[in-house]
Amino acid sequence: MIDLPAWGLGAAALGNLFSSVPDETARATVDACWEAGVRYVDTAPHYGVGLSEERVGAALRERPRGEFVLQTKVGRLLVPGPGTGRDTEGFDVPDRRVRVWDFSATGVRRSVEESLQRLGLDRVDVALVHDPDDHLDDARAGAFPELLRMREEGLVRAVGAGMNETAPLIGFVEEFDLDVVLVAGRYHLLDASAADGLFPAAQRAGTAVVLGGVFASGLLAHAEPPADATYRYAQTPPDLLDRARRTAALAREHGTTLPALAVHAARAHPAVASVLLGMRSPQEVRHNAALLAQEVPGTVWAALRSADLLPAGLLAPGEGPS
Repeated sequence: MIDLPAWGLGAAALGNLFSSVPDETARATVDACWEAGVRYVDTAPHYGVGLSEERVGAALRERPRGEFVLQTKVGRLLVPGPGTGRDTEGFDVPDRRVRVWDFSATGVRRSVEESLQRLGLDRVDVALVHDPDDHLDDARAGAFPELLRMREEGLVRAVGAGMNETAPLIGFVEEFDLDVVLVAGRYHLLDASAADGLFPAAQRAGTAVVLGGVFASGLLAHAEPPADATYRYAQTPPDLLDRARRTAALAREHGTTLPALAVHAARAHPAVASVLLGMRSPQEVRHNAALLAQEVPGTVWAALRSADLLPAGLLAPGEGPS
């Protein structure tokens, strides 16, 4: 199993996710991560149609290669686009390149080679099959066997899968010798469903679990969740907004904040090897580093449990599996 740092940079935002990030800000963000001790960076061809990889590579090229873990993904190849409009998949970039799904063995090898060109680096450490939800058979037949061959050849150090849904990840962990699974938005203060199936399967297989989306795409990132906070990239349902606000109120009573609870809860389960935090500015990097360094009072977890504000399956810091 690859040794993963406890937290890392999720670099989707550096591909201009939802809004543009200036080049100098993207570079300053990666530099701030380095200064904060971050040595794990997750990117993908999907993020900004290659822009995230280009920016990450430019910022890391000057760093000692043996001192960081670089993770990218396969499943989408980038091909020339019309160049007359904007990306249609959530990134504020021109459509000079577009994505084509390809989970074949040839496509996977080509994807890694082209990622290396964009990164300007000699290797990636972790390669994940990315979002194969509608291509499960193709991923099983092509992508996973090819990544395992590439690991044997020494072209990548570790392989795995990254998805939002847990059921397919459980199947992949049980079928293939995977080093890492990245699950987004399925283990946090409002939804701990990844603990019911995926975490035990990964522990049995010796597969490291990495979490993304621990702020639930925005709702848990606010000390006081606003009415327009997003959950799973959409408007937050009223019941979840109320629950988040009640959690935030209890956090304040105990001298802490909702975002601090979110990051500390994410790291508490023994199956979780690392947590990826999406950041788009040096200020966000410093804010998140401070959250992780903050000492959260143990009393808040008991209060949340008593108020029935922790989801089933979520382990608070200091708790063990039942």
